[in-house]
Amino acid sequence: MTDDDFVLSDILDFDALNLQLQAIAAQERDTDLRRQALLAALKQTNAQGRETARALLTQDGGGIACARRISHVQDGLITALYEFTLAHIVNAAHSGATERIAVTAVGGYGRGTLAPGSDIDLLFLLPTRQASWNTALIEFMLYVLWDMGFKVGHATRTIDECIRLSRDDMTIRTAILESRFICGAEPLANDLATRFDKEIVRNTGPEFIAAKLAERDARHRKAGDTRYLVEPNVKESKGGLRDIHTLFWIAKYFYRVKNSADLVRVGVLSRKEYTLFQKSDDFLWAVRCHMHFLTGKAEERLSFDIQREIAEALGYHDHPGLSAVERFMKHYFLVAKNVGDLTRIFCAALEDQQAKDAPGLSAVFSRFTHRTRKIAGSLDFVEDRGRIMLAAPDVFAQDPVNIIRLFHVADINGLEFHPDALKHVTRSLKLITPALRENDEANRLFLSVLTSRRDPELILRRMNEAGVLGRFIPEFGRIVSMMQFNMYHHYTVDEHLLRTVKMLSRVDQGKEDDAHPLAVQLMPSIEEREALYVAVLLHDIAKGRPEDHSVAGARVARKLCPRLGLNAKQTELVSWLIQEHLTMSMVAQTRDLNDRQTIRDFAERVQSLDRLKLLLILTICDIRAVGPGVWNGWKGQLLRTLYYETELLISGGFSESPRKERAAQARARLHAELPGWSEAERDAYVKLHYQPYLLSVSIEDQVRHAAFVREADRAGKTLATMVRTHSFHAITEITVLSPDHPRLLTVIAGACAAAGANIVDAQIFTTADGRALDTILVNREFAVDDDETRRAATIGRMIEDVLSGTKRLPEVIATRMRGRRRHRTFTVTPTVTISNTLSNKFTVIEIECLDRTGLLSEVTAVLSDLSLDIASAHITTFGEKVIDTFYVTDLVGHQVVNENRQANIVARLKAVMADEADEARDRMPPGMIAPPASAIKKIRAEP
Repeated sequence: MTDDDFVLSDILDFDALNLQLQAIAAQERDTDLRRQALLAALKQTNAQGRETARALLTQDGGGIACARRISHVQDGLITALYEFTLAHIVNAAHSGATERIAVTAVGGYGRGTLAPGSDIDLLFLLPTRQASWNTALIEFMLYVLWDMGFKVGHATRTIDECIRLSRDDMTIRTAILESRFICGAEPLANDLATRFDKEIVRNTGPEFIAAKLAERDARHRKAGDTRYLVEPNVKESKGGLRDIHTLFWIAKYFYRVKNSADLVRVGVLSRKEYTLFQKSDDFLWAVRCHMHFLTGKAEERLSFDIQREIAEALGYHDHPGLSAVERFMKHYFLVAKNVGDLTRIFCAALEDQQAKDAPGLSAVFSRFTHRTRKIAGSLDFVEDRGRIMLAAPDVFAQDPVNIIRLFHVADINGLEFHPDALKHVTRSLKLITPALRENDEANRLFLSVLTSRRDPELILRRMNEAGVLGRFIPEFGRIVSMMQFNMYHHYTVDEHLLRTVKMLSRVDQGKEDDAHPLAVQLMPSIEEREALYVAVLLHDIAKGRPEDHSVAGARVARKLCPRLGLNAKQTELVSWLIQEHLTMSMVAQTRDLNDRQTIRDFAERVQSLDRLKLLLILTICDIRAVGPGVWNGWKGQLLRTLYYETELLISGGFSESPRKERAAQARARLHAELPGWSEAERDAYVKLHYQPYLLSVSIEDQVRHAAFVREADRAGKTLATMVRTHSFHAITEITVLSPDHPRLLTVIAGACAAAGANIVDAQIFTTADGRALDTILVNREFAVDDDETRRAATIGRMIEDVLSGTKRLPEVIATRMRGRRRHRTFTVTPTVTISNTLSNKFTVIEIECLDRTGLLSEVTAVLSDLSLDIASAHITTFGEKVIDTFYVTDLVGHQVVNENRQANIVARLKAVMADEADEARDRMPPGMIAPPASAIKKIRAEP
């Protein structure tokens, strides 16, 4: 019994199906009833066959076996349908052989593998003499297959048409290359195969190869051009099934092999590499089949929603530091990397074979034009058309340092890598031993590559793809292909680290001046450039461990840096940067940068201006490399503000003059900056503002606010909004003037949620006449200012409508939430921390939980219920997780120090964060109507 016989045995009893169909033909004379009975029998058989295939997949885990079983079921159904149609529908069972058609499978189905939800691609081959009943037969078969729920791609052609069309259409050529006879006139299918091989395939190998590789490259670009996206397309992404199919298409076309095992016979792959080919193919097929069975459709994107269930179906379990789903996805990305390795090895063999096959004068010309030349200063490597090659097959065995030297020489000479060179690297990884890792020259060469002023990311990427980086630095090897199961990180850990190096290199070369002017300005003054590059490469090196990866990473750096040639001072600096690599981002995004205690605390951790510069650049590169859309100008502005404020304090320029004195100076400056105002108007206006406003808002914004308030007063408006866009910061500012009341931020946050605006920061100020002047910052949505201004005006109108009572907040939020998918795939344990040490004036409350529409409105409502006055709010979203920070006081302006009250705050917030609060959205008074200014008695006490 062959392997295929074992795979396909006992799937279905097709003899029983044929007997059932014969009985239907004999019993049902009515055409419609016969068709209904036929359809029911085929549907039942199909369901049984696929359910058996699913059960066997769960039992033996064989992905290719499952795909073959489903293909076998499909073959049986089509054959039974064909025979039934031929005998009982078109009554042509006894027609001549010259009138018969052949039903063949093409595409993936032609390979004899079929995923549960895949399309059924058929080619109906017509004889040269077409019988009238052929069209009726094909139509009946297609309608029955469609009624069964199959998506059927089909073509009806003669052999001559197939040959003619395949000359010019590479898609048709590929389909015919994989055509497989199912039923009908087998001689027709055999004739097509013979003529196709003789008239199309022969002597057109290079043309086909070029077309398929170009098609592959275009597909990769469309799918993101990386195999390390955390929600990959199992079929189309880099390293997916389509890449394996492309290899086999080329092999079948160029080497004329019938199956993948023949690649060993023709010398393309070693036996070990072929085994890896089989395992990779089988794993990807298992994943794909489970995805189709789970979703009930042809789902090719391995999304977060289904990753946990697929991991469970494949038998993965949690390990310390890595969940089951993260272990599964790491395996997936390692397989995708293996596919890349096999592609590289295959292409090297292909190029070598094409050179050998060049006939006559072409061979002479090929040898002349492809002649290698020596590389200055290197005896072990040569250049071939801009690509580095080995001078001899044994250069790595003679000196294993040459494995690292290959990449160094390629870097300093600006060379790409010949596939044959990388093939030899992949096959020589066993030479990377502890002795090579400790070799001073090898480490010097590696550090030179890492800190290159050319393109270090490209060389490091080639090292990683070839398996060298993970072997040379085993700690890096542990995070190769590791993913993090969240919506924040778009790439695997190793891919993120390489992209971070790329961003640092761009800053180093001055190519990011528009996006990161401060970083580019500071980079030339960095003395410890080597330490910065090492820290950037290693900052997430300890991901996937049970302990904090920043602390563990610092420990890895202390061990690794001396090996790379860094001195004690550099080693300590790298260790510190890794341990603190998240600090600046978190402080900038979650703390009040106008609070002096924030700057003091951060300065104490940084301690020196050199460290501040290094940490800023590392932070920028880290965020930029997380994924598309994660960085925005607002984050850049926050980081710059934190940098400048800390630089002032460290350099001794931070003003220590009393707050009252500085507030008086600010008030005088505002008074002087109001041209066209009468003296009385100036005096009255500047008395409206308290110290926090005068000391934290820029004079430019103060003047702009003054004109806004004046205009609203003259128009008799109690409610008014003003919008301004900041394209560089990728932020939109909405200023709200309203009678003050405790739930004002709750209403504004709810209105923003209803309008689809994501708040990132909020400054809340009260004027002496009982009004609130609040500034809300929301993420920008449109690139064009006019479009963004219209959107902001819509948000402003929503805020005014809710504040005025025209719209009721619970209803508009409910409308927004209707139909929105919650992040139920992820879990974030709700946490609340309360601190009176982060600020001298405020109690700082920080919450962390799963994000959802309306959350900020609900949280601020709870804080209002608890009689807390919110001075500022800082909202930070990391994918599905949100970290919100509120600077609050009690109603008399004091910090919350009572432990029982703090415990109550924590309990109430955790309840609403877990979405357990009873009718949280309906706690607000009907309409949320703001009281008129004349009715307000409370005036916020000056802190």
